Amino acid sequence: MATYAIGDIQGCFTSLTQLTNAIQFNPKRDRLWFVGDLVNRGPDSLKVLRYIRDLGSAAVAVLGNHDLFLLAVAAGLTALRPSDTLTPVLEAPDSRELMLWLRQQPLLYREGVYLLVHAGLLPGWSVEQAEDLAGEAQTAIRGDEYVKTLRALHPNGPLQWRPDLTGPIRLATIIKVLTRLRTCSDKGVMESSFSGPPDQAPDGFHPWFDVPGRRNSAATIVFGHWAAMGLKLAPNLLALDSGCVYGRQLTAVRLEDRKLFQVPCAETHGAR
Repeated sequence: MATYAIGDIQGCFTSLTQLTNAIQFNPKRDRLWFVGDLVNRGPDSLKVLRYIRDLGSAAVAVLGNHDLFLLAVAAGLTALRPSDTLTPVLEAPDSRELMLWLRQQPLLYREGVYLLVHAGLLPGWSVEQAEDLAGEAQTAIRGDEYVKTLRALHPNGPLQWRPDLTGPIRLATIIKVLTRLRTCSDKGVMESSFSGPPDQAPDGFHPWFDVPGRRNSAATIVFGHWAAMGLKLAPNLLALDSGCVYGRQLTAVRLEDRKLFQVPCAETHGAR
């Protein structure tokens, strides 16, 4: 049995198929871990969702910001933008079932030394604290409070984590950390708009994983979300967003031996 962690797909189903062929994936013996952003900007989000859903226990997928955006649009909380490619999902005959399935997916998954999350963890959070906080937000998304929680996440800009937050704002801020974090200050203040390469981070902000004294550094964190940084493999980090939807590559890493697999983007009309 092998476990393969796969970077942001964003609707690039043909690339995903080519990658699973390259690794000779067998759902009867292997597992796929997805870092989130299963959908949007690429052409085949509907096929991606159906494929991963149908894998059942052979797949673990954490929620990314684009997946949560899809849930927010489906709930009538926000509108599609010109660059979004989610209409086929929203109009599909099984759209309701797919949204229910998507809401059941975790924000964070921990197994052994590995922690799977879409974007990252604040440097002041321990792994155990991150698990507990993610659990709070997951319960809300899966339950009757999901609309209130998603509404608090839009707009996203002013949300900053404090342990004394309560209600939907607390849950939305936890979600923002797990699905949108790229850079923060040494004190854990998040920068909400930056999406460029790490060496162009705003003054006073660093990649979250470079903050001195990071409390979660004992875990190996598997994440995506940062296409401008690209692939980054380190002893305690596997950053797997290699920008497939921008015409680059889709990446998988076999966790047992860290062997790297990549396929070039097969889609020709993703957002660029």
